[in-house]
Parts: sequence; C-alpha cells; structure tokens
Amino acid sequence: MAAARFDSAVVGPAVGAQLRNIDDCVAGLEPEDFERPTRLGAWRVAELVAHVGVSNIARYLTGPPAPRARTDTLDWVAGCATVAGAVDERATAMADETRPAELRALLHRLRQETDEALAHLDPSFVVPARFGDIAVVDYLATRCVELTVHALDLDAAVGQPPSLDRDAAGVAVRLLLNALAAASPGKSVEVRVPPYAAVQCVEGPRHTRGTPGSVVECDAVTWLELATGRLAWPAAVDAGRVQASGERADLSALLPLLS
Repeated sequence: MAAARFDSAVVGPAVGAQLRNIDDCVAGLEPEDFERPTRLGAWRVAELVAHVGVSNIARYLTGPPAPRARTDTLDWVAGCATVAGAVDERATAMADETRPAELRALLHRLRQETDEALAHLDPSFVVPARFGDIAVVDYLATRCVELTVHALDLDAAVGQPPSLDRDAAGVAVRLLLNALAAASPGKSVEVRVPPYAAVQCVEGPRHTRGTPGSVVECDAVTWLELATGRLAWPAAVDAGRVQASGERADLSALLPLLS
C-alpha cells in the first residue's frame, strides 16, 4: 500500500502551531514541574522537553537538500523502533546537564527557528533525514506525529487537557491510519477516527457494498495513544474510549504501530 499523501500548505503551518502549543505549555511550568514523571518509562518532564527541544527541525529544513526522495512516511514508522535506545540516551544526557530555564529557552529557540524555516519553505525540498531522504511534506507529516503525541505526553504529565492543533492532529491521525492499513491490508475492518479519516484493513471476507462487517471507531486522542503505545487496546475498550463491533474488530495484535 502506498503512503498517505499530504498537502504542504497544511502540514507546515500545522507543525508550527503544534510546536507553539508545546512551547506555551513549557513556558508556564515551574522548576519543580520538570521533575514530574511521565508515561514514558523513566523519563521525567525534563527528558521529554529535552527530546523535543533537540529535534533540529529547522536544521533539517534549511540544510543542503537531497537529490530525490527515497523514503516515505511508512518507512519512517518502520524505522522508529530502531533508534529508541539512542533517543533515550540523548534525552537523558541533555536533561541531566540542563536546568529548567535552559530547557525552556532551548524549546523556545526551536520554535522561533522552525517558524522562520517554515516561512521560507520550498515545497519541492527533499530532506536528508535520519531514515533516508524524504520529501519535505512527508517529513513534516512525521513531525506532526511526534509533536502531537509528545504534546499529549506533556499534558498528561502536568495534568492539563490535551492541547492539539486540529490540523496537526488530522495529519498525525491519517499517517498512522495509513500505516495500519499498510501493515494489515484487507477490507474486513473499517477503522474510523472522525472527523479526520477512516481506513479499511485486515484480511477476511470481502464485503460487496457498504460498510465492512467489523467496525472500530474512536476519537483522535485515543487513536494517537493506541497507535503509539500510550494506551493498551483492552484498557481503551474497557474505558469506553473505543467502539468495536464485529468478529475481526479486535486490533490488539496490530497495535502499537510505533512507540
């Protein structure tokens, strides 16, 4: 299955808006808030902020371009698990060496530099990214996933409601739904995340018209947390956050897609 296609006029502003949401949240944190635990293993808020702050989005967007795209968003999803250890080490080292005020400044500088880079973005630019050269629109779509999910991590840690930019959430939802359909192609289950998107997936009896025999529906926050391992399928179902009907509607064997 081909990777989802995104609109550069949407993904660029979405990245900027979601990064501003995170920056605004971190700017209001007290020093002791950086010691709060998160749902990301041993990471505190300090490690989470450090991880976002050193993401180097602007550097990727302003450096020399690659000649042509060789990877896409599906390759990015597949590659995430291979760098988890390195990501953890980098964030831990940065948080151990950096005071809260410096972490706030790091994140704010990232926001400013990213806004500047996005203001002069060439839609034909090819990013020489970690997992391979990728079209800038696809690279920015992956940043929507990173930034929306880490915004949810931060919000959960400091006890505030989800602060998601609508367009960034929509891009992230579509990317991860597409990854699910690519990982388990088929037409027996329809997964719906209104108002953003729906996909059909999972091998099984083909329906000839209308809706497949199995349907899964949830909101965007629930889908992002399921797809990235923040929320387990049984817990989501028990809490009523997922509505699943039909004999193939259990997606527990297919999730998470990345973590």
